[in-house]
Amino acid sequence: MPASMNNHLEAAVSEESRQVLTFVLGGETYGVDILRVQEIRGWSAVTKIPHAPAHVLGVLNLRGSIVPIVDLRMRFALGRAEYTGITVIIVMSVVTPAGRRDIGVVVDGVSDVVDLDCTEIKPAPELGAGGATDYILGLASITDRMVVLLDIDRLIGRDLSAMAGAAGETHDAARPGVTADPAAPPPGPGAPAADAA
Repeated sequence: MPASMNNHLEAAVSEESRQVLTFVLGGETYGVDILRVQEIRGWSAVTKIPHAPAHVLGVLNLRGSIVPIVDLRMRFALGRAEYTGITVIIVMSVVTPAGRRDIGVVVDGVSDVVDLDCTEIKPAPELGAGGATDYILGLASITDRMVVLLDIDRLIGRDLSAMAGAAGETHDAARPGVTADPAAPPPGPGAPAADAA
């Protein structure tokens, strides 16, 4: 068989299946595209960012890169869990309107990497609640459990925007003369008067 034919067959197989990293959260199994996973690491303390959403725990410095850390339990309103030596952070590459960046998600535990046949991935059902399934790519059965496949870009993109806004507000608040209302005069005595007409 010619090499070009082999390449076409390999491409067809890759389009018909995908590798997914599965993890556990609140007793349920979720999955993300393995190509998005940068590393899996144990829990370590984070630096908190003021005014960030409650599920955005803060940031970590990973080899010189500042990586936001999101608690998926809290993001899904499952309640907070204690962070212990077995708590896992999955560092993933996320596409945002501002470009690609890494983010860490805290999960209860990592299961394994599985090959999914794309024909076995079913669309998420309509649940009636606005946005309830916006972040779900589909559902798949693996042995005796159902796996919820997450669209990590849609799920985490808003959190990155919120963190960027919070960090900007904190930075501006620390600078003298920066006010929330651009039309307002700078604070403090001796503020310059408005120009005469």
